Amino acid sequence: MTWRGSTTVPDRIFACLPYLLPLVESLSFAGFLFRQFPVLQLLLIPLSPIVAIYRSIPFASLIIFLALFALVIRNEKINHFIRFNAMQAILLSIVLFLCSILLQVVSSVPGAGFATQTLANTIFIGILAAFVYSVAQSLLGRYAEIPAISDAVHMQVR
Repeated sequence: MTWRGSTTVPDRIFACLPYLLPLVESLSFAGFLFRQFPVLQLLLIPLSPIVAIYRSIPFASLIIFLALFALVIRNEKINHFIRFNAMQAILLSIVLFLCSILLQVVSSVPGAGFATQTLANTIFIGILAAFVYSVAQSLLGRYAEIPAISDAVHMQVR
């Protein structure tokens, strides 16, 4: 769905960039999957410089979160399309944080190794699918509608 004005090619590219945040954060859930299928790591080689920088900066996720929220989402001079996608990426990161808490609870249960692996793999694949879908929609100039998350984004971004 395209509305609230047209999107230019630079707007589409800038709308894709915030989705790198949940993708990089989801790599912590991919350990089990990468051990089972090492070939999958080859797909993420282009991200290695970004991951290295992200992990070398203390509190990088908090800094990026605050910068996106204060400088992009609340700045009405920036195109609505970019602000929508930035807010959606932030909400995906918040979902990842909540999933990490759930994973810690599940992993603390004795004998829950298989459940932990399954949950971690599901979280990573889900975020990867959301990333691919959102970036593809953004590059096409469409709003990526992720159930429940997009509804919350529409309430936050005017």
